Amino acid sequence: MINKKLLLKYPQFRRFYSFLTSDLYPEVKRGPFGVLNSSHIQTFESLLSKDRVITDKDELIAYNKDWLNMVCGQSSVALKPKTTEEVSEIMKICYNEHLAVCPQGGNTGVVGGSVPVFDEVIVSLSLMNKIHQIDADGGTVRCDAGCVLEQLDSQVAKKGLMMPLDLGAKGTCQIGGNIATCAGGLRLIRYGSIAANLLGLEIVLANGEVLSMMNHMKKDNTGYHLKNLFIGSEGTLGVITGAVIHCPPRPKSVTLAFLGLDSYENVLKTFRCAKNHLSETLSSCEMMDAESMVSVMRLGLNCPIKQNRFYMIIETHGSNSSHDEEKMAAFITEVIDSRVVTDGTFTSQPSSMLNLWQLRERIPESVVRFGHMYTYDISLPLSHFYEVVYETRKRLSKHGYSTLPVFGCGHIGDGNLHILIEGPSYEDEVTNILEPWLFEWTVRHGGSMSAEHGLGFKKRKYIGLGKSSSVVDMMLSLKKQIDPTGILNPYKVI
Repeated sequence: MINKKLLLKYPQFRRFYSFLTSDLYPEVKRGPFGVLNSSHIQTFESLLSKDRVITDKDELIAYNKDWLNMVCGQSSVALKPKTTEEVSEIMKICYNEHLAVCPQGGNTGVVGGSVPVFDEVIVSLSLMNKIHQIDADGGTVRCDAGCVLEQLDSQVAKKGLMMPLDLGAKGTCQIGGNIATCAGGLRLIRYGSIAANLLGLEIVLANGEVLSMMNHMKKDNTGYHLKNLFIGSEGTLGVITGAVIHCPPRPKSVTLAFLGLDSYENVLKTFRCAKNHLSETLSSCEMMDAESMVSVMRLGLNCPIKQNRFYMIIETHGSNSSHDEEKMAAFITEVIDSRVVTDGTFTSQPSSMLNLWQLRERIPESVVRFGHMYTYDISLPLSHFYEVVYETRKRLSKHGYSTLPVFGCGHIGDGNLHILIEGPSYEDEVTNILEPWLFEWTVRHGGSMSAEHGLGFKKRKYIGLGKSSSVVDMMLSLKKQIDPTGILNPYKVI
């Protein structure tokens, strides 16, 4: 049902009324927070300058809605600080006035964690994009939270380093958001998640206090490792403003194989063979099904091999190109000769590798461009990894939605599967068919209902499926201790 009162009050959202969060989730009620007024706006403008206090109704739409066009808040202001000190002053004002706050990075999330639910003050970190230090000897970078991942990678590359994290959204996502959601990405099998590479962190708490833990050392056992508390907290415990990240040496040699397979069983066999033969050089191991390939080719991309039931991308990072290419060639020869792989190719040319990676990275884009995307980010033991895709298709068919395409792709190397369902438009009934059934199925088979994108707004009420009541109670206790008035990213996570 369309909330006509809200549309009259916020006419700028009329064009998006079909996914106004308050309409899609009427059971969620606005908390007892303060209401923004003109005096608050004047105070923010005196602090930041008028051009960094966004109140234009049309401009605010981009800050209020997520990229999936699934959730849309009603905030009437977005603030764009440039320094930690400015974030601190903003939080002091919001704390004293009891104004709810929504921290926002690149806004590339898929669970509604980075946009307001109602009228929270948006604090965009996009102008906090300075790189303060790159230490080539220590292999670290110290930067602001608003630095874009791809730009960070290009800068550390000049010092012979690389960012350990690689995501499809690397051209837009920000490092603060990566930390806040504990991002994993394409290279986790070799380099680990952002959590494994985070050395230091700077946080602004709800009351404006700055918590500086900007350690540069890999070894620091002086007390509690408090930075870990904020990894994956999705802005509910503090606003991440800075970080120190470990950056491994940039590989001198990169090779990439693109393979076709006729069964999921052979996907597993190929993965095992890759671990044995490519061992220490193996950096990425991705899988996608035929439905994913059909979808992404709608963007004008070309698949270099014949049609198959499954496809894999396997990438290696090393230091000796001739040695690494020999290992890759021997690996491909073995899996083809044993008929585990039906077709394949490999390359060490940067342009060719970029084109092949697009076949994996742009799958979500292909779904969003041609319809509405229901997306689920889960992890499962490899024995059940693709089984859930078959079960999802069966469930949709049972309830009269057999025509909806279901795609499965993801990081086979770490058990992280992305299930994408394409519909002509959003329907509550489809969501109700899938939730919480899909989460229950995942947990029942030993997996996690959120592998790397967090809980945000859309998964918050299911936290009890994967965590015991005592664990959830501890999270609530920490939230109340660190954010006693509850102004930080309310309605999210718990």
